[in-house]
Amino acid sequence: MPQPQPQTRGAGGSRGALRWMLQNVVWLWLVGLIVIFGVLNNFFFTVANLQNILIQATVLGLLALAVSLPLLVAEIDLSIASNMGFSSVVGAMLLSGTHLPWWLGMLIGIAAGALIGLFNGLCITRLRMVSLIETLAMMIILQGALLAITHGNTITDMPMAYDWIGQANVLGWPVMPIIFALALIAVAVVLRATVFGRSVYAVGGNALAAATAGIRVNRIKILAFTASGFLSAVAGYLLAAWQMAITSNQGAGFLLYAIAAPIIGGVSVFGGRGRVIGILGGVLLLTVIHVGLSIVNVPSFYVDMIGGLAIFVAVAIDAMRVRLSAGAA
Repeated sequence: MPQPQPQTRGAGGSRGALRWMLQNVVWLWLVGLIVIFGVLNNFFFTVANLQNILIQATVLGLLALAVSLPLLVAEIDLSIASNMGFSSVVGAMLLSGTHLPWWLGMLIGIAAGALIGLFNGLCITRLRMVSLIETLAMMIILQGALLAITHGNTITDMPMAYDWIGQANVLGWPVMPIIFALALIAVAVVLRATVFGRSVYAVGGNALAAATAGIRVNRIKILAFTASGFLSAVAGYLLAAWQMAITSNQGAGFLLYAIAAPIIGGVSVFGGRGRVIGILGGVLLLTVIHVGLSIVNVPSFYVDMIGGLAIFVAVAIDAMRVRLSAGAA
């Protein structure tokens, strides 16, 4: 009997279309929300609002890149937002206490963030600590340290040169998003064109197989956490420079959205899968949601609720991606 080839092709086409939609859902959401918010309020399409979106996306985007690297090796870092606040206050306090050059205080703060990431990686690989619990503990420690250092006060006495990058404009456009763009390009090149990048995907996909192939799994994980701490510290410096202040709860409220952004963009919570372009899409989507809801005067508590819903949907979509990939295999 003849085989029902047209129906098979139709089923395969439907599955392929569903897979394409799941892989690109972040961009479909983004376009749809831009149209909706633009219709509800014409200010959404103005240059000033576009610049505002880019600035807000910069800090969240760097944190999303920071959390993505541990995710790609099938781990997680919950300390990134606290690291962001702590590292920035370390640099700022050195500037006010020792009168160091602003750039040296900035570099010391960023180095402190990278060292925290290195410590996390060592604890997880050498001491076999669970990354979820270890970084949760580090998050609480850094939150307490930030509060102790600031004594609950807001630090504002930072040099103008330190704040320059957060306030500067070139041809009427803010400079901060350029840092985010450079970070995106750098991470994309590292992940796609280097041995380290290929090793990251291999470790996240199957650590045992990667070790059998000669990849030093522990070293890759340590480097991933160190890079995560570095990116978190850079985000902390940019946030401090933009706000021209460091509060006692600096970075609060960023963590869940920083985790949600890459997952929405296709980074798997199970490791080994994800692209930088997807991370960018997730960051822009969450930023557009926050800015758009504010423009159309939606109360702030609804914004938080919608953010939580976005995280829930992101995890559900990621689970569907995994199921489709397993079915295709």
